[in-house]
Parts: sequence; structure tokens; C-alpha cells
Amino acid sequence: MTARKPPPSAIPQSRLGRLARIGMAAGGMAAGAAAEGLKRLSRGEPPDFRGALLSAPNAKRLAERLARLRGAAMKVGQLVSLQGEDMLPKEFAQALAVLRAQATPMPLQQLRRVLGREYGSGWERRFVHFDYEPVAAASIGQVHRVTAADGRDLALKIQYPGVARSIASDVDNVAALLRLLNLLPVDLDVSGIVAEAKRQLTQEADYLAEARFLELYAQLVADDPALLVPRVHHDLTTTRVMAMDFVEASPLEVLLDAPQARRDAVGAQLERLLFRELFEFRVMQTDPNFANYLYQPQSGRLVLLDFGATRHFDAEFVANYARISSAVIDGDRAGVAREALGIGYSAAGDAGAHIDAVVDMCLLACEPLRHMGRYDFGASDLPSRLRDLGIELALRQRLLRPPPPSTLFLHRKLVGSFLLLARLGAQVDARSLILPYLPKTRAGLPA
Repeated sequence: MTARKPPPSAIPQSRLGRLARIGMAAGGMAAGAAAEGLKRLSRGEPPDFRGALLSAPNAKRLAERLARLRGAAMKVGQLVSLQGEDMLPKEFAQALAVLRAQATPMPLQQLRRVLGREYGSGWERRFVHFDYEPVAAASIGQVHRVTAADGRDLALKIQYPGVARSIASDVDNVAALLRLLNLLPVDLDVSGIVAEAKRQLTQEADYLAEARFLELYAQLVADDPALLVPRVHHDLTTTRVMAMDFVEASPLEVLLDAPQARRDAVGAQLERLLFRELFEFRVMQTDPNFANYLYQPQSGRLVLLDFGATRHFDAEFVANYARISSAVIDGDRAGVAREALGIGYSAAGDAGAHIDAVVDMCLLACEPLRHMGRYDFGASDLPSRLRDLGIELALRQRLLRPPPPSTLFLHRKLVGSFLLLARLGAQVDARSLILPYLPKTRAGLPA
């Protein structure tokens, strides 16, 4: 069944207006927690304010507020939902997950004002047809199908008004909300996340930068006929509007009922692309949202969309991940510990128990790489086992620290890719796909 699209709602553009909405979110959560506490008292139970704050109804309140704000506020909520996926109560994580689904589109009047600012008066003459019903709506912008005056069939990605200029304040305000309510049950490096989020979101709000990434990516995957990247049309592209080919293709959901062999083939294609991005290209699209891929059943090609979250990795960063992956596959605990220190998962002087906890988390998280043969992503309970281990090590034993901010968007890609393959129900030999990119040590031997 297709999910019902949310109705349009105006996007608050002023800094004060957006701050007020975030303040209302905080107030609503506090009120909800207080009400839950009173209920517990009336039943003769001790109040648990923190537990009430992290309840599913409160998470839903927060997610709804951030989704209506769109922009950086919604984006930070998405990042928090992934950062806390292994540490948050299950119900809270599930409620926040709605932020990774379709956003609320902007009203027609607001859309027309945006197009007038970007293209000037008479912008309608550039098109012979404009479908005002968006094909998709996300945190930064929404997509419309249009026909240009010369007959080109295009997709226009149109940024929500005020998003670019509100990034810094949105990120600061949401970070303040997280600190105020103490929402995350681990001592996350919020300042590091804030700086990294501002940097990445500023890039995502620049559609000219995204257009350059799209063209670069098309060159990088040009040798793979199973992948298709739309062309950019620069005459209709601005900093806040990007025009590209409209590609006839189906949502990935069409694969959910496909034969196992086809789902496996697409899953393997996605996993191979992940390893090429990290180890070969050192350029990665770090947002593997289900909606960022389309599928052409006839040709079997995957269509790759949305390159705003693309980023480069330096050679040493990639080399560290190659070495730790090799050590993980070898079952080399000393090697994993050594490379975890280089990445920043542990620090010099950490106690042996802390280092052991880091190694345990790395080995468990990389279970698909350690598995001989095809790993069944759809049947795996790895996310829940990671959550249980994370809560035990981070909360009860205080043996884990949050990963360094430099890994924030790579982790989003790794977590999102696992969830993508799990949703497809794909069975993929991830080990054999990564081995060609790793140091030639013992990596080819059974772990």
C-alpha cells in the first residue's frame, strides 16, 4: 500500500519563527513528560521524567515539529535518529524514523514565489507544462516534473525558501533542544556534530555544487551499465533550483515482490557501489534513502538520485577503514584495536575494558563482512543486537564513547545501506565484494 502523502504546509522562514517552532517542540515534550509523570503518580508509581521524555508519543511530537520545519532542523533530526539508533529506546528510534521518510511539501503560492525569485518574472514562459503536484518532497526541497519550452522532459528540484540562510540557527537551536532535554542517553559530542552538520548542510543547500557532484558521479560510474545518473541542464539550474533529466523508472518498492534472484542482484549492485565509493572513488553519496534510488524493470538499471550529501574522503581516512575492515575479517582483535585508535573510536590511554568494548562493537557491526557466503540482510536481527550491546556497553558499563564527528556521514551511509538491503530482503556476499579493496593480508581466509 502506498503511504499517504502529507498535505502542503507553509515553511516558516524567519529565524525567530523557526526558533519559536523549536521552542514549542520543547514545551510540548516537557508537557507530555509531565502528564505521563502525573499518570504514574496517580497509579502509585514513582515518576520517571527521563523515561517519559524518551517515550514514543514524545518522539512523535518532536518528529512532527521538525518535519514541518523542514530544512536543517529536519536534517539534524534525521542524523540524531541514526546516531542514536543503537542507543535510544526502540519506540523512540522508530518514531524519529519518520524523519527519514517523505516530508511535507510547500503550498503552491510559496512554490511560485520561489520560482519567481530564481527565474525572474515571466518564469512560466520557460515551460510548456509544469506539474504542480510534487513527485517527491524531502528535508531540503521538493521535485516537480516539467516540460521545458523546447520539449525537454525534466525534473526540477526546488529548494524550500529560507533553508540556506537558516542552517546555522536551525542546527544551533536543535542542538540546544537536545542539550536542554538531555534526549540522548549517551554523551554525544554535540559540538562536533553541530560543526559537521553545518558544513554538510551548507553544501547540500547549494544546488550548483550538487550539480557538479552529479556530473562527477556520472563520470565515476560510466563504466557500469547497470547504473544511470541523470544529466544536469545548466540553463535552468540555479543555486536553489536544479534541473535534470526526468528518468522514467519505478520506485525501489517494485522490487519488494520481485523474485529473490532479482533482489539479490540489486542488493549486490548497491553493496558493490558502496565499496567502490569508499575505497576506489573516495567520493560517496552519503544518504542512501530508499527514495534516492529508482529501478528500471526492463533494463534492470538502478537510477541514482540526490547528490547533495556527496563528500570526498582523504586517502588516510580511507586507508584506515581498509585496514580495520581487513582486521575485522581476519578476526584480528589487536589489529581492530590498533586501527580503531587511528580512526578515533578509541583514544590513547583508554582502559583495556574500553578497547575491548570498541573491538566487540566493530566485530558485531561488521558481521556481514565476516560471514562466509551470502548474508541474509532481510532475516538479520543485527540492528537489535547492536542496540542491545550498545546500551549495555555505553549506558550500563560506560565503556563506549560516541564515534568522531568526521565519521558522521559515513556512518549514515553504512547504516542506511544495511537498512536498504534489509528492506529489499536481499542476500548478498558482502565479504567477496569488499575483499578486492583490502590489504592483501589474511583477508581471504575464513575468519
